[in-house]
Amino acid sequence: MSFYNFARFIVKMVLQPKYKVKKEGLEHIPSEGPVIICANHISNYDPPIVGITCPRQIHFMAKEELYKNKIFGFILRHVHAFPVKRGMTDRNALRRGLDVLKEGHVLGLFPEGTRSKDGEIQRGLAGAGFFAMRSKATVIPCAIVGSYEGKEPLIVRYGPPVDIQTLKEQKASAQEVTDAIMADIKNLKENS
Repeated sequence: MSFYNFARFIVKMVLQPKYKVKKEGLEHIPSEGPVIICANHISNYDPPIVGITCPRQIHFMAKEELYKNKIFGFILRHVHAFPVKRGMTDRNALRRGLDVLKEGHVLGLFPEGTRSKDGEIQRGLAGAGFFAMRSKATVIPCAIVGSYEGKEPLIVRYGPPVDIQTLKEQKASAQEVTDAIMADIKNLKENS
């Protein structure tokens, strides 16, 4: 068993019963080929929650500060996460993300860039659009619905792929593509 699968198993045993995690729309996630999963961001638990609900291994971008703790940094590297510098254009992180997609893997992004303080979906950063426009990846919107209070089930809802081809034909900017992705996430969240 790989370290990723071992960590996933442990996280699933702890978080799934605690938050009564339910998953919906897994049929929208291609079983192979490059995929970008874009989710809203409400908690530090979002990456592991998305990680345990997605049937494929995900390579997440994680803020560089998380790697300062040696143990946590070791774990992140071994579950395919890679660092990104926030507040600036991090060319290394952009290259690494494109490489993940060229290799046919799944890239996990939280386009808002930081957690939403009120649970409402915020405007996403252009990075998600950049990856969508620069790759041949299928872009899957993902809405984390509910809260981590544990009273009601936490739902992770995957939606149909975002129509990136039309956006490419329209020569949409990276920000416009991100806006379209965020609109799909918002629709998924609101149409329970």
